[in-house]
Amino acid sequence: MYGGGGHYGGDGGGAANANSLFGGGGFMPSQSTAVPESSGGVSKGRNAQTLLPLTVKQIMDAAQASDDKSNFTINGVEVSTVRLVGRMLGKIERVTDVQFTLDDGTGKIDVNRWENESSDTKEMADVNDGNYVIVNGGLKGFQGKRHVVAYSVRRVTNFNDITHHFLHCIYVHLELTRSKATSFLGSGNTSENDVSSLIMNVFHDPAIIDREDGITKAYVIERLKLPEDMVSKVFQQHIDDGNIYNTIDDLHFKSAMNG
Repeated sequence: MYGGGGHYGGDGGGAANANSLFGGGGFMPSQSTAVPESSGGVSKGRNAQTLLPLTVKQIMDAAQASDDKSNFTINGVEVSTVRLVGRMLGKIERVTDVQFTLDDGTGKIDVNRWENESSDTKEMADVNDGNYVIVNGGLKGFQGKRHVVAYSVRRVTNFNDITHHFLHCIYVHLELTRSKATSFLGSGNTSENDVSSLIMNVFHDPAIIDREDGITKAYVIERLKLPEDMVSKVFQQHIDDGNIYNTIDDLHFKSAMNG
């Protein structure tokens, strides 16, 4: 889609995966963001500052909260902080900031990165047009146009990161829609569904993903500040379902989605 594998260096497998994903032939998250009317509308349970992995199309399809035009909702959840992965195009360097367009194969969105510190300038000097980048930033809207104000822009050096991002998009989308569907159908225990999502959010925290040994149940309990018996019950269910697995011993776990 982007002129073959020239941008990927010698990693043929990574190039094939990336081309498949960006060409629309690989695993792509469903773009439906509809929420059943009986589900209670916008969820306030998840902090809008939670970093969500998204595609550009999901952002463009996002609804704006009726009570605050600066807020966006996807799958009934308020969204303000996002992670995107795509190709950098049209980089423009100015005195205090850098602007570029990010194309992830599902759409394009403008990105702005302010250079307040020397580290910001160094970070942006490392990325150029044609590079695939990981962008973390705030989702903004102005005069009907959506854009991202980036907090960090990192060049992709391992193209498995592209595959991981889109799989993560799928997982989060399914988790959100499944939670809504369960509530809509009136089946299951809503509090357990909430705890289940909270536990997996811990495992998919960007600060946790790269831990080779994983994390312990005690760490999850301490972080969530929830009753031990409640977390233990749902934690065991995730083990039984294969969502998490043991690593170095019986106490440490990683998410199956994190590899």
